[in-house]
Amino acid sequence: MSKLIKGGGGLMGLLHGKGGHMPVPKPFERDIFLFDTHVAGTSHVEGIAELEPHLKAGERLDFFREPDNPHDKRAIAIKSAGGAKIGYVPRADNVIFSRLMDAGKLLFGKIISKEMQGSWLKISIKVYLHE
Repeated sequence: MSKLIKGGGGLMGLLHGKGGHMPVPKPFERDIFLFDTHVAGTSHVEGIAELEPHLKAGERLDFFREPDNPHDKRAIAIKSAGGAKIGYVPRADNVIFSRLMDAGKLLFGKIISKEMQGSWLKISIKVYLHE
């Protein structure tokens, strides 16, 4: 029995790890792909042409709800990693996403590609749910 309790071997060592300390399990987290879309409203962003070179494929984009937005009560603003507002989730796509965010879920985007088309910067993104 003493071998079971002392020395970190045997059953107690298996349960408590080295030094008798039980490892703390880390929560299970994952990013779940939801949808492909684009960033809406980039042509209305002041300085978007200067911002464009700093936006890179694979960059994470943060989503922020704007329930007081006068044009759309389901508006979800999109900001770059540097905190610059670059546009919105398209109105046609934000019904479910806004409900998820209002329920406390964390959504974010990743840039897939970008292309200047006149004054419009077309930014294709993937939307993810962090769970």
